[in-house]
Amino acid sequence: MEPPAESSLPATFHEWLDRLARPIEFATKDDCAHAGAVKNLSSFVSTQVQSALAQEWIPPAIESRLRSLRELFIDFQQALPIGEQQRRLQAACVILGRLRDTTPESVPPDEEQIGDAASATGSTRGDVWNLPVQFVKGVGPKRMALLQRLGVATIEDALWTIPWRYEDRSVMTPIGNLVPGMVTAICGTIAKCDAKRTRNRRLSVLEVGVEDETGKMQVVFFNQAYLEDVLAVGKVVMMSGRVIAGKQGWMVPRMDVAQYEVVGEAAESALHVGRIVPIYHETKGWTSRQSRVLVKGLLDEYARELRDNLPVTLRARQRLVPIQEAIQDAHFPKAEADARLLEQGKTPAHRRLAFEELFLLQMALATRQRSVQEQPKGLKFNPRAPIVDKLSRLLPFRLTAAQDQVIREIYRDMISSKPMNRLVQGDVGSGKTVVGLHAIVMACGSGYQAALMAPTEILAEQHYRNLKSTLETLGLSVALLRGSDKAAVKKTQAAQLASGEVQVAIGTHALIQKGVTFKNLGLAVVDEQHKFGVMQRKNLIDKGYKPDVLVLTATPIPRTLAMTVYGDLDVSVINMLPPGRRPVRTFLFGDAQRRRAYQILKDELRNKRQAYVVYPLVEESEKTDLQAAIQGAEQLQSGEFADFKVGLLHGRMKSAEKEAVMADFKAGKIHLLVATTVIEVGVDVPNSTIMMIEHAERFGLAQLHQLRGRVGRGAEQSYCLLMAAGLGRNRPTLGRHPLGGEEPQSNARERLDALVQSNDGFVIAEEDLRIRGPGEFFGFRQWGMPEFRVANIVRDGDLLQQARVEAFSLLKQDPQLSAPGHQGLKEAMLRKWEQKLELGSIS
Repeated sequence: MEPPAESSLPATFHEWLDRLARPIEFATKDDCAHAGAVKNLSSFVSTQVQSALAQEWIPPAIESRLRSLRELFIDFQQALPIGEQQRRLQAACVILGRLRDTTPESVPPDEEQIGDAASATGSTRGDVWNLPVQFVKGVGPKRMALLQRLGVATIEDALWTIPWRYEDRSVMTPIGNLVPGMVTAICGTIAKCDAKRTRNRRLSVLEVGVEDETGKMQVVFFNQAYLEDVLAVGKVVMMSGRVIAGKQGWMVPRMDVAQYEVVGEAAESALHVGRIVPIYHETKGWTSRQSRVLVKGLLDEYARELRDNLPVTLRARQRLVPIQEAIQDAHFPKAEADARLLEQGKTPAHRRLAFEELFLLQMALATRQRSVQEQPKGLKFNPRAPIVDKLSRLLPFRLTAAQDQVIREIYRDMISSKPMNRLVQGDVGSGKTVVGLHAIVMACGSGYQAALMAPTEILAEQHYRNLKSTLETLGLSVALLRGSDKAAVKKTQAAQLASGEVQVAIGTHALIQKGVTFKNLGLAVVDEQHKFGVMQRKNLIDKGYKPDVLVLTATPIPRTLAMTVYGDLDVSVINMLPPGRRPVRTFLFGDAQRRRAYQILKDELRNKRQAYVVYPLVEESEKTDLQAAIQGAEQLQSGEFADFKVGLLHGRMKSAEKEAVMADFKAGKIHLLVATTVIEVGVDVPNSTIMMIEHAERFGLAQLHQLRGRVGRGAEQSYCLLMAAGLGRNRPTLGRHPLGGEEPQSNARERLDALVQSNDGFVIAEEDLRIRGPGEFFGFRQWGMPEFRVANIVRDGDLLQQARVEAFSLLKQDPQLSAPGHQGLKEAMLRKWEQKLELGSIS
């Protein structure tokens, strides 16, 4: 389809506008499904707009909108990514809608508009939230790339990226009033900026003179020559720091500057000083000052057009301020705002925005849970299959009451008409694997295949060794799938799975690789779910026809995190350890007590027990950490532990090497195993009774607890020795350790204290979350954690619970969110979570 070629203006503005809009609106129909059918859109829009701009009767406001429209199509072509085409076409429709509401005669001659990609036109997803910030005045493609580093792509992103802290610049001290020792802030104009070098040229000195109407002040910067361009003469700056004597004594004082900011021209400086000022995260090329200017412009232009997504009755019930007021006050607090509440994120504005974030997530999770439960279940499991009873007779131990209860819950899910989507939480050593085994056996006994996916090859191999004998005794064929296997092995296994010859597949991400198919996958068991991405789990599920899903985790999840990460799952908890297990006794040592720690290790080894020494390894590519483990093994073997066999295990070893090391350790041929965190989960050697963790201060509590769980798996008393740097000559501590005096405790010390004092994984997880916060609790590699711009699930735990109750209640009343008052809410939820949580079924 070619747009009309003629470029002359029709008799009326609206006739011309209709002709301009026709191909654009056609391309946008059905979620831009027709974009590819419209040819030469770029040249057509450019020609039409140029013709209009040549007319004298076009006022500035309409001219601004037309220029914004033309900018959207300057480089519009089929090679653009589909998502970018959609964003531009939607933004164009918004501008066209604004133009249709306007005539040249109706616009006041002095009206000024900026970057007018304006607000709602009534289209379902064309409101202001979706408009690309690239087309806002003062941004453009280059600055857009900088903003994307900060997670800002649309106007919604910009307005929801609230300040991370605030500075009270409402009172600036006149320079003439500065006194010795004062810590304060000033605002003045740069009068001079001289760069010098010392005689040996090793040190650069930048002398800056700042003045206001009351006096002059000096500032000196060392080895920051680049500031000569930043702090140019004539610029208005805000500086804060301690006042000290200058070269001329107190005639011209000097400031030891802690912070400074160029605040722009005098007309703009009111945005950056004389008030409570928002401080935003920065990136190279984009400053907090620029963020303030951008946000202020967006609020001036669009604040009145922001739609409130939350229903009025909900806002009233929760006493939430309107969205316009919340965003305005979060970015630019009123003069009377409480500085303490601002810093804590507890103002009414912050509470409103945090509630909406949490509410949208809980709505998405409730929607996902409902959509899963409403799917027709094509599986029929038989709880009375003979193989299920046979498994009970095969086990050499009795299940705990907690395990029995969880197995009953799993069986009830599997025989129900709704798909199972259950999480089993259990502390280290609580027996989750045998619970998963019961589900696998029931699925296979009912004629289906089952898959168990683990995050590491070591854990997958451990599961395979532990389950293989039992499964084969029951007459089930089992295969281990690993990414490191040879192509011929993978090909054979893939054929066996596709034909149904193999009934149980255990493996890593190799299970979801292209070419691996199942004949009739009925159950997917995912171990340590938080170590997999959402899409990885989905890929495994898609290998079968909607198989039942069982998620296992030995990482105790605090209540608030469980409501976010696993909010769509039914949850079971194994809260008992098998009989005979003793709690691991944990000691904390400083560097000065290393010989004492080694003596405890030797005592256990001489008693025919085995031991671990664990070195931190944050990423497998960190060569320094890896080298530390290798050197540590060599030093222990040639030094303190020369009488014992020392082995080494780390993630960069080949599978065959790792298998050989683990086999020797289990057989007792290796007495002391030096390892990185590859042994965090799954390794089970009952004769290992002691673990030493080097640089324990570098670990999170949850990971330390996981590592500690590798010992204490037999009937003997076990020990965990935490070696932490900087503890001085304190005695090793069991329980609370005497620090003495008023020495402050660091976060690392708090974590180690918590581990020494408790063996309860859930208590430890709550403490870890409190100390480190949600971002570090999982770490950047853990993909299950939702991202929030305002909410903090530690601070806002009660708000999260309220949001969950409200969300599930609303969805019960209106499952499809089809009520007129819920359309904006539905759009906001889909905008945020549709792709991340696979919510397409309700869109």
